[in-house]
Amino acid sequence: MHSLEVTELKKSYNGKTIVSDISMNISSGEVVGLLGPNGAGKTTTFHMILGLVTSDAGTIYLDGEDLKNFPMYKRARKGIGYLPQETSIFRRLSVKDNLRAVLEMTEISKDEKEHKLKGILEEFNLMPFAERYGHQLSGGECRRAEIARALALDPLFILLDEPFAGIDPIAVIELKKTFRQLKDKGIGLIITDHNVRETLSITDRAYIISDGRILAHGVPDELVSDELVKKSYLGEEFRL
Repeated sequence: MHSLEVTELKKSYNGKTIVSDISMNISSGEVVGLLGPNGAGKTTTFHMILGLVTSDAGTIYLDGEDLKNFPMYKRARKGIGYLPQETSIFRRLSVKDNLRAVLEMTEISKDEKEHKLKGILEEFNLMPFAERYGHQLSGGECRRAEIARALALDPLFILLDEPFAGIDPIAVIELKKTFRQLKDKGIGLIITDHNVRETLSITDRAYIISDGRILAHGVPDELVSDELVKKSYLGEEFRL
């Protein structure tokens, strides 16, 4: 069982506090939401966990090891994967070659790389479009290919920024199936997305952030009925 824990993260820009005392944790196989209105501090929190932004204070522990001073690539090697909101697929490479490009960063043999490549393509049903170039993929196919590429580095946890953005309802259903596969493999997922209903439908629990602080934390049913969450974020009429 692996664990990722952040404690009392803080970040300010030009004297303005963006994130204040954010603490959260996730274990293997959990799906955790990080939700809140625009400007709440979600993206900055993500970036501090990933190492894209240096925190002013706080700790980030992976299995008890402090990662705060590790650059992003070292955190990735330790097991923290990332799916950004912006498309990150190599548009002039096929899906298969996108995965190969990442596998080249590993130290396994050529035969092992090809075996792993085939396994990922089959497991996540990517074989039908494995030879398509990145620019030929639909939004949903692109997301699935990006997730598969992240798996090439054997992450323990994946942070997903707006994974449901820009894809149609059928693709959302397929993507949620993929997330369940990742959960079954023991990979922990932290998801931030403006599609609150879809996010809460697959999360085990979630954190609601407002004005850079944790407003509430709990399982989806608890959050939906929380009066403070209704007042500041979801509204009175929101239903799962």
